[in-house]
Amino acid sequence: MTSDPAALLAAVEGLRASVGAVRLPLDLEGADAARTSQRELVQQLDDYVLPRLRSLDAPLLAVVGGSTGAGKSTIVNSVVGEDVTATGVIRPTTRASVLVHHQADTRWFTDKRVLPGLARVVGERSLTSDDPGSVRLVPSGALPSGLALLDAPDIDSVVQANRSLSKQLLSAADLWLFVTTAARYADAVPWDLLREASERGTSVAVVLNRVPPEALSQIRLHLASMLKEQGLGKSPIFTINEVDLDDGRIPGSDVRRLRGWLESLAGDARARSVVIRRTLAGTLGSLGARAEGLVVAGRAQAAARDALAEAPRAAYSDALAGVEAGINDGSLLRGEVLARWQELVGTGEFLRSVEVGVGRMRDRVGAWFTGKQVTSEPLGEALQTGAAALITSHGQVAASTATRAWKSAAGGPQLLEAHPELGKASPDFPETVERLIRDWQREIFELVREEAGSRRATARYLAFGVNGLGVLLMIVVFHATVFIPTGAEVAVGAGSAVLAQRLLEAVFGDQAVRKMAVKARDALMERTQQVYDDERARFDRALEEVPVDASAIAELQAAASTVEGAR
Repeated sequence: MTSDPAALLAAVEGLRASVGAVRLPLDLEGADAARTSQRELVQQLDDYVLPRLRSLDAPLLAVVGGSTGAGKSTIVNSVVGEDVTATGVIRPTTRASVLVHHQADTRWFTDKRVLPGLARVVGERSLTSDDPGSVRLVPSGALPSGLALLDAPDIDSVVQANRSLSKQLLSAADLWLFVTTAARYADAVPWDLLREASERGTSVAVVLNRVPPEALSQIRLHLASMLKEQGLGKSPIFTINEVDLDDGRIPGSDVRRLRGWLESLAGDARARSVVIRRTLAGTLGSLGARAEGLVVAGRAQAAARDALAEAPRAAYSDALAGVEAGINDGSLLRGEVLARWQELVGTGEFLRSVEVGVGRMRDRVGAWFTGKQVTSEPLGEALQTGAAALITSHGQVAASTATRAWKSAAGGPQLLEAHPELGKASPDFPETVERLIRDWQREIFELVREEAGSRRATARYLAFGVNGLGVLLMIVVFHATVFIPTGAEVAVGAGSAVLAQRLLEAVFGDQAVRKMAVKARDALMERTQQVYDDERARFDRALEEVPVDASAIAELQAAASTVEGAR
């Protein structure tokens, strides 16, 4: 296998850590199969590969496996010469694994060297009452030192846990002793496992049980042909005739050849080593392809998670762009806002000012403000309501858009099932937006105060006041780009911004007005982005529940390459 066993062991230990670190949480197509493959790979590394690399001289472990009713337990008892495992007609019979070994080999199996996930049961106990999550150790002088037999549950058991345990135990074997019968040797389930054993290089021997003497040659020939087709043509076949049991066991003469072969393996260190190394080399050779399959599945998970993360980002980015467009195109300067503006300025006078220019109108409005008890509060409230409605609407649409994207994305439905609240904006989202606008208005008023400086005593400043100038600045903010009128109301909205800008320039000058408008607009967009980021974070938190580590996938690929190099 390698001239440096220590390097190979270290490489496989690194692979084991990398395999365990990969996460496949999303329900993608093929994910269940990938998780099963990952679990089986981890189990085989823990149960067989690492223990065998650490103890090449440990006893050969032969796992006796096969279909329901094939007579596995009867054969084990017959080979050993005493009842060490339960037999019977009630299925499933084998509820826990039974490991029979020579007394001198006890130390190899009492610790967690092999099958570390199974508890050890030592001593007298009912043969059928053991916990399936345990392995019952049975020392026997009938077995030679250097060989252990493990009676596994049925590979086609009606109990899923038994089937899974059987497959796990077979993956931990140096040698698979496959037991079948003349009536069932062609069944599909065992051949799926035999095919897998062949692909992984596992050593296999076949016991053909309950064979009618008159059909022996025909069945044996057909079975040998089937084994050859699966790459197992060199696997030995042991036949046991259909005979009456002697005290529940097969007569010694009928199992003599099988027992002799097992004893020869136990007594011949070289023959035992050949079997062990063949299986170990085959299993090591399969690790690269199995790890690559896990890498592919991991990359699919990472890609799916990235797509899921991108959907809310895109939705809320579009929402932010929609708010910016709504601010810039003057659409807020319509309806209620326009009505309140007209109340403040005077509709007829305002329309004439648009036609003849705003120069003279600027001073008239100032005098009009000081001469009449008219407040800008209704206009400010209308602007606040309009801006809040704009931000709230786009935020709600973003939640809906992100949810629709998840519904059609791989892995998305499982997240939405766990988090149905994501389909709508947060319950307190409207209140949050209203608070945002109020805070922004206060920021605008402070901006006006800071910019006014020594101008606070001027007649023009006093004519409007902080709130009035702040409202005018909001009107300017809500129409930042060139606007092409398409109707009377829109044209008036555009003119509103022009007039508001001229009135502000009368107090602060054109450069200062432009600077304040940019600051105010940027502040509003920053606040809006923060609120949208908080809303999008709900999706991010849901994704945190399905962690996918791309670096773990890369580490797994590197670890598999290291194992291949060490081999």
